[in-house]
Amino acid sequence: MSLGYIPVTVESPCATSAATAMEVIAPIDLTTIFTGMGPLPGVRAVRDQSGPWDTPGSARTVLLTDGSTAREQLTGYTRARHFAYELGDFTGMMRRLVTKVDGEWTFTTAGRNSLVRWTYSFHPRPGRHWVVRLIVAPLWRRYATATLARAVRAAEQAG
Repeated sequence: MSLGYIPVTVESPCATSAATAMEVIAPIDLTTIFTGMGPLPGVRAVRDQSGPWDTPGSARTVLLTDGSTAREQLTGYTRARHFAYELGDFTGMMRRLVTKVDGEWTFTTAGRNSLVRWTYSFHPRPGRHWVVRLIVAPLWRRYATATLARAVRAAEQAG
């Protein structure tokens, strides 16, 4: 029996337009924003990208600082509004906890500025729902908040 997915959403104001924020954040160098926190690894590199990161269907392998990898595929992209992706084929500890993760970033105009919202939805393996909900999701919320802050800072500096 599946208990469904577990979403974690974080958001931040951004002192630049939604279009500029997305232009910077969607193709950002993941190593600059995913730096690791506690047991959650950072991104060490990205390899084998199959196309530009504004074309749904493009995929890449994300190499993490703990030696594990994940496959990421862009599933949606609407310029100046949102992009979405799926992570799967985990090789580290996450492979024991989740079947996949769906991610979505949305960019909403707020006057001359914007609001950036990021939702990361874990799809737990059978029998792992409680571990993901009670341990992984709270840790991820802290990690995602710090990662989002770095992404927003990069967008503001570029804007």
